[in-house]
Amino acid sequence: MAYKDVQDFIRKLESEGELHRIEREVDPYLEITEITDRVSKAGGPALLFEHVKGSEFPVLMNAMGSYKRMAMALGVDNLEEKKEEIAELIKWGFSQAKSIDIPSIIPKLSLFRTFFPRKVRKASCQEVIDHDPDLSNLPILTCWPQDGGPFLTLPLVFTKDPESGVSNLGMYRMQVFDKNTTGMHWHIHKDGSHFYQKYKMRKEVMPVAVALGCDPAITYAATAPLPEGIYEILFAGFLRGKSVDMVDCVTIPLQVPADAEFVLEGYVDPQEALHTEGPFGDHTGYYSLQGEYPVFHVQCITRKRNPVYPATVVGKPPMEDCYMAKATERLFLPLLQLVIPEIVDLELPLAGVFHNCAIVSIKKRYPAQVQKVMYALWGLGQMMYTKMIIVVDDSVDVHDLSTVMWKVFNNIDGKRDILFSEGPLDALDHASPQVLQGTRIGIDATKKTLFDGHTRPWPDDIEMDQSVKERVDGFWASLGLEG
Repeated sequence: MAYKDVQDFIRKLESEGELHRIEREVDPYLEITEITDRVSKAGGPALLFEHVKGSEFPVLMNAMGSYKRMAMALGVDNLEEKKEEIAELIKWGFSQAKSIDIPSIIPKLSLFRTFFPRKVRKASCQEVIDHDPDLSNLPILTCWPQDGGPFLTLPLVFTKDPESGVSNLGMYRMQVFDKNTTGMHWHIHKDGSHFYQKYKMRKEVMPVAVALGCDPAITYAATAPLPEGIYEILFAGFLRGKSVDMVDCVTIPLQVPADAEFVLEGYVDPQEALHTEGPFGDHTGYYSLQGEYPVFHVQCITRKRNPVYPATVVGKPPMEDCYMAKATERLFLPLLQLVIPEIVDLELPLAGVFHNCAIVSIKKRYPAQVQKVMYALWGLGQMMYTKMIIVVDDSVDVHDLSTVMWKVFNNIDGKRDILFSEGPLDALDHASPQVLQGTRIGIDATKKTLFDGHTRPWPDDIEMDQSVKERVDGFWASLGLEG
């Protein structure tokens, strides 16, 4: 299911009882965060703040902040449905590599067409055009007491490689410095930063567009860990089952989603001095420290006549971003299994905030296979940031964290089963002695055999006989016990 825009999604949320409107005027300085944080931690609904102090625009919060709403954002009842779509597409693709089956290709053509964006000439995101922009008119949040200022927390940042012309969509927080400048917090590992370095070498100004408020599938796609060079808008088209309508910006040579609520058009000058940005209360649950980042100059703001401003709050998990991470966990499992076929399942715990912990179950067949899996995961794109990888046997449900910890606490020998690996870490990691790099840990909690160098018998898990379980099931209701 494709939503036309974020307001279409709001209507769907409201019809499903997943949206609460707040009529009281609230302050974007800390108050909206405190309200949203309480609701998010309690597993509450999306919030539409209809009257925000200092701005005429309502604010949407926590829109994808549950398993149900995250699935709704992608047009499915359950994230597993979308995962199976991806797995089936991969399976089909490999079958064609072995033997081309023309009859099976024809039904896929309509699906493939959804990948590619459709250019339009008129767009609702350009109903109002302001060539003298003032960011203070937007209800931009200051989220936490030690934040360096107000931040755009859900920006869709569009850039283009000056050499190949390949476009990119990313999500990088943006601290507001004054009425028409912000920080551009793209980390050194990100495509936006990579393009920035190319513009710097060419001594050219870099055009940048920022869309605020789109079909939630587009918003999610901006966070997806796609291979380098794959345009996120293509992935968004697949997720929503419909091509994304794109329109030329008014002042710069980039395209943006035609149904965005707001679009900020401007540039980053790589020859300009970097600007101190931060601190910022981040998704790790800690404040990320100040750093030096490029400055984004806003030349023009276009918008709908009656737009809604989208934002999110990050902090101690669980919060909205955790459910976006769970979507990544489910959707990208088939791709992990493509390159590491022994992986059975994957769990990214909410408390691990995206990249601090990954739990995988594997079908173990040969010596050092666990270590091979660990190194393979650390070699895959954003998985390189994963500070801890726990590997368990395929019989273990990785989503049952109590059972996983039972295996970790009981199945490891410190010298044999703990692996340390030096490598890149996320810029937000505060525990490593050096920024951007440090030590990652792998824990082998699988059952050990002779080929692991384990010479003692390994005990079986305690399990009741299946026949006894079934016999007790037959008279359980008569016992008057719950459960």
